[in-house]
Amino acid sequence: MKQYKILLTSFSLFCMSVVFGQIAVTNTQTPNQLVQNVLIGAGVTASNITFNTTTANANAIQPSAGYFNANGTAFPLYAGVVLSTGNVTALPGVASAFASQDLSGGSDPDLAAIEPAGIHDAAVLEFDFVATGDSVRFNYIFGSEEYPEFVNSGYNDAFGFFLSGPGIAGPYANGAINIALVPGTSTPVTIDNVNSGSNSAYYQDNSTNPFGTTTVLDAFTTVLAAEAQIQCGQTYHIKIAIGDAGDGIYDSAVFLEANSFSSDMVQVAVATVSGDTTVVEGCTTADLMFIRPANQINDSLVINYTISGTAQDGVDFPALPNPITFVPGVDTVILTIDPIADGIPDNMEYITITVQTVTVCGDTITSTGTLYISDSVNIDINEPDPTVYCINDSVEAVVSATGGTAPYVYTWSTGVVNDTAYLSTVTGSMTGVIDYYVTATDACNYSNTDTVTVTLNQTLQVDTTISYPSSACNPTGAVSAFVSGQTGAPYYHWTGPGNPGSFNIDATVMQNIPPGWYYFTVVDDVCNASDSVYVDVENPPIANLSANINYGCAPLTVTFTNSSQNTNTYYWDFGNGNSYNVNDLSSQTETFLSGSTVMLVAFADPTCSDTAYVNIGVDPCGCTDPNATNYNSIATIDDGSCVYPTPVVTAPNVFTPNGDNDNDLFVLSHINTVDIQLVIVNRWGNVMYEGSGPNPVWDGKEGNNEAVEGTYFYKFIATGYSGEEVTGHGFVELIRD
Repeated sequence: MKQYKILLTSFSLFCMSVVFGQIAVTNTQTPNQLVQNVLIGAGVTASNITFNTTTANANAIQPSAGYFNANGTAFPLYAGVVLSTGNVTALPGVASAFASQDLSGGSDPDLAAIEPAGIHDAAVLEFDFVATGDSVRFNYIFGSEEYPEFVNSGYNDAFGFFLSGPGIAGPYANGAINIALVPGTSTPVTIDNVNSGSNSAYYQDNSTNPFGTTTVLDAFTTVLAAEAQIQCGQTYHIKIAIGDAGDGIYDSAVFLEANSFSSDMVQVAVATVSGDTTVVEGCTTADLMFIRPANQINDSLVINYTISGTAQDGVDFPALPNPITFVPGVDTVILTIDPIADGIPDNMEYITITVQTVTVCGDTITSTGTLYISDSVNIDINEPDPTVYCINDSVEAVVSATGGTAPYVYTWSTGVVNDTAYLSTVTGSMTGVIDYYVTATDACNYSNTDTVTVTLNQTLQVDTTISYPSSACNPTGAVSAFVSGQTGAPYYHWTGPGNPGSFNIDATVMQNIPPGWYYFTVVDDVCNASDSVYVDVENPPIANLSANINYGCAPLTVTFTNSSQNTNTYYWDFGNGNSYNVNDLSSQTETFLSGSTVMLVAFADPTCSDTAYVNIGVDPCGCTDPNATNYNSIATIDDGSCVYPTPVVTAPNVFTPNGDNDNDLFVLSHINTVDIQLVIVNRWGNVMYEGSGPNPVWDGKEGNNEAVEGTYFYKFIATGYSGEEVTGHGFVELIRD
């Protein structure tokens, strides 16, 4: 209906800046309290409240009934009562989470009439009520985990608002009718009746809109209204019921808007960004909403209201229009109150808006809304003062602020801007205090600074460590640690380069260990402490050799020098088949025909040695050019010894370019050449042909014209493989017949 679309728009305006929170759900109130304190609005009184058919249940906290608060979220209903087929506390979260709990609850005959597949885990809230007007209505949202996978699959989770009383005759128990219907139809709202393919205008996928950050349910209906015409002053009965269909898992829930169960009246509501009824001068605003009954929406309505309180209209806030007028088709009129920052410290002021409505039954109903205006804000910071009994890199500190206007910005003296900071506990001492400062600034730019004190109180410490050197080849070293301040019976542990099995000792001393770094840890009943120590080596054997030449042509003769230290016997392996032991540092000379790795093992004693290596590169050398007369096919390095043959060129003395393919070209015969330059001239010295290359040829033409018969002079320069040049000249006779 149009009127509810307008109301939702007004709520979306003041929730716009905080659309990503989760709803809060508690079940600390009994069903009786939820009806009387939360659900019932003006013009209605309730009695005889039962839950799952008994008064006792209505006066005891129920896991499937609770209170929800959606202030600061995108959820369209700001607060109210929620009934679930599982535990209501599982409903807050994000759409990717999941709520599915089988409470082993029973059925309900009216729900079973809607869905004959069988009802489980029914949550049924019932009460009698008397209205001062001739109609009753309330707003609700239905959501479920059955969406969208189990639509039309036999799991048609259902709910209903079954109304009975004077003038009502319906198909359900006690002649009740179901007023939880798809708008404009007689179709009950269920999983199968409202989804993406059926009545989709009233369906909202929770994974593709801001709702997805508010609750775990996979999909919702839009905000719907349950309403009916009744008789003034008569007693009616309503049963609000919801149940799982087919089985007891995959929870569904119905959300009933707070104070919306009301009769004919003009309601006054105050909405602020913070969700409470307080605004701050010069910072936040409030929407004052006048909402009239649905049965009056087609008429014009003029409402006079009164303003009372300590804040003055037109002084502490811009003057409000009075009266207000509802035009046909409009159910909600919104006035925005924007308090003026006057700089006058007037503590907390307030205004109260009062509207009186006379119902068609002649009763007068009064509705009020109160707004508090603050000119300053005292921000309180809730901060920890952690005590650290074991020094580590940092300790987590989480702060929160109250008293101002959310959201808050937290700035730490360490430069961190977050409500959580990791405060360093590394100082020059393991005992004492470190002070850190955090400032909380609210949306109105009010701020406060508080101190977070980290107390350091570690008594356990490693006072000192001592090491004793080890032989390089035999584990003869030792380490020792001295510990103080331990609480209880401490445990000691060493790690290092020795045999891991040797570390399984609970002692401050470890012996017979090789050289290297060793790490010591002590753990007592409160904390742990660590230190490290290095075990040095005593005169280790050092093998060292060098070669006077490392690379050359075969055969290659190399002299090796032994400059080893702290050793007395030596083993040489030259990698060419020769190896032997010596007892001194004498040089060694070897000849190599191919590459080799030479190894020297230097011994301090038979069980303690060091090894050094040197690589010798040997290649066959010779002439690597195949054109040379002394080409060596196995040589890999050219030693510059190549010898090349002299170019030889001979020329014909006659040729016949007559097209018979026999002696048609003047061609030089040649061997051992890489290039020839050839010039042909006639008897007057005119150049007939000039060319160069591996084999220049004259075809007997001067350009494109045939040369005349006669004698021609040729000259050539031939270049050999080594660059040697041979020249020659002579005469050739050109004959065409």
